[in-house]
Amino acid sequence: MNNDTTNPIELILAEARDKKAAQASNPNSFVNETVNEHNRHFTIVMVLLVVGCLGGVAVGLGALASTFQIALLVFPVMATLSLLLAVQPMKYIMASAVIACLIDLIIIAINIL
Repeated sequence: MNNDTTNPIELILAEARDKKAAQASNPNSFVNETVNEHNRHFTIVMVLLVVGCLGGVAVGLGALASTFQIALLVFPVMATLSLLLAVQPMKYIMASAVIACLIDLIIIAINIL
């Protein structure tokens, strides 16, 4: 950061650029906050599509006959939808969506076998 500028707006902008560059250069992060927050609307649409379709397939393949399996499917999906409606950070939404998809895939595998 260049310290010879005295304009506070320039200092704030330079600090934001430095922070954004530091976040984008971190390859070890689970969810890159800069990319996901920038593409928030696209990510929300894709999460809704994938979680909804996987849940429908899981129910269609036999989870409808078991109350326990329905409960396992509904709770993580509702948690994901609640996080979406509450406009929470994308890392929480993505973590909840991944958990919901994993449970959906496990239920699908159980009902196929």
